[in-house]
Amino acid sequence: MTSTDALVTGKKLLFVTGTRADFGKLEPLAHAAQQASFEISFFITGMHMMKRYGETRLEVKRFAGAEFFEFVNQREGDALDFILSKTILGFSDFVHEHRPDLVIIHGDRVEALAASIVCAMRYIPSAHIEGGEVSGTIDESIRHCNTKLCATHFVSSDAARQRVLALGEAPDRVYNIGSPELDTHARPSGVTIEEVKSRYAIPFDDYGIVIFHPVTSEVDTIGAQAQSLFECLKVSGKNFVVIAPNNDPGTDAIFKLIEALPKERFRLIPSMRFNYFSELMKNASAMIGNSSAGVREAPFLGLPSLDVGSRQNNRALAHSVTVCNALDVEGINRFLDTCWNKRSRADSSYGDGQAMRHFVEIMSSPDFWGKSDQKVFHQSD
Repeated sequence: MTSTDALVTGKKLLFVTGTRADFGKLEPLAHAAQQASFEISFFITGMHMMKRYGETRLEVKRFAGAEFFEFVNQREGDALDFILSKTILGFSDFVHEHRPDLVIIHGDRVEALAASIVCAMRYIPSAHIEGGEVSGTIDESIRHCNTKLCATHFVSSDAARQRVLALGEAPDRVYNIGSPELDTHARPSGVTIEEVKSRYAIPFDDYGIVIFHPVTSEVDTIGAQAQSLFECLKVSGKNFVVIAPNNDPGTDAIFKLIEALPKERFRLIPSMRFNYFSELMKNASAMIGNSSAGVREAPFLGLPSLDVGSRQNNRALAHSVTVCNALDVEGINRFLDTCWNKRSRADSSYGDGQAMRHFVEIMSSPDFWGKSDQKVFHQSD
């Protein structure tokens, strides 16, 4: 942007959020855009609407000065394709009445895919956050579909940008801003660890954090994987804060196991406010499971993490991440014995905690808003 260009303000930005995880990445960007005089609204759906997962719609609605639109897109146990079709119908009806200037979606969930399909069909400008990532499940296919459907892209690494370009996206539509949740981790959380422990009834001073999600392509074995992992954690004698898994197929098998864990050493929490979760991570001794937090956020904080199974395949870039199979009892035990509370230097593979600033600079440029509604395949040299 040149010095003579006027900054763009006042555009209506709609953030689509279906889970606590994507909201942790979208919230910092929404705050930064709001401070730059953009109008902010949220389309709230998915796990946010379900009591079993903490009814986190209430957390989204704590965002001051925004509009909120809620849509129940599923019941417990619904198939992913049914959820997708229902969300397409609901979101299509919504944007027919409330046409935003830009729809911002994140990642690889069915809610994001539904929104990107509707936006593409209706020629509503859309931006995809954290495209170009690789992983080991259907999530990767959905993520790449969103790349082809969305108009612009805010990626979190140079490697991700290259993958988006390889899919035929034009270079002037792909921006590397880093991972937005790192902005939260890079700043004071605003709460003390004592306040976190009090709010969530965590009795431990020394603890690890565990998040183990189902893997959609491994429904038949996910119960055995979870059994192996949590048995190792039980035998270790250490204390753990367990965050409930997401609602993908296979979640019931995991819930059955974690709800039976000894409560004197395992504190099960449906969901946490993100700044509280950040403070919890900053004071933990280890991160264990198959959440992206273990391969992106934990390394940024120098927290040792054990990436279990295939869900984050090829995503771990930092030396502080140990990768093992869920059935590898020896590997899990070795990590607990040798890596517990062994802090590393902060890793910046997914950004430096400045995503908000980069995002607003790009969004405020007339060049961003001047692109054609019709994308074309860009052939790389």
